[in-house]
Amino acid sequence: MNCRPNCGACCIAPSISSPIPGMANGKPAGVRCIQLGDDLRCMIFGDPRRPACCAGLQPSAQMCGATDDARGHALAWLTQLEIDTQPD
Repeated sequence: MNCRPNCGACCIAPSISSPIPGMANGKPAGVRCIQLGDDLRCMIFGDPRRPACCAGLQPSAQMCGATDDARGHALAWLTQLEIDTQPD
């Protein structure tokens, strides 16, 4: 599955603890990554400085949904995943 245009949910919803160029301490959940372009695409896609956790997150039907509101579905799914994986 390929990323859907105008989404960017994976660059907003999850927290990232690894350094990102321009965000030395990573980013908290719900905060837009500085590397998310105006076109809602990762500006460092394929760059070796891109965190491994970003490269490991791949679009899927479960995450992205099958509706026209793929962005809304993905934001909700990733937000719930963030909640479900918080340490106790």
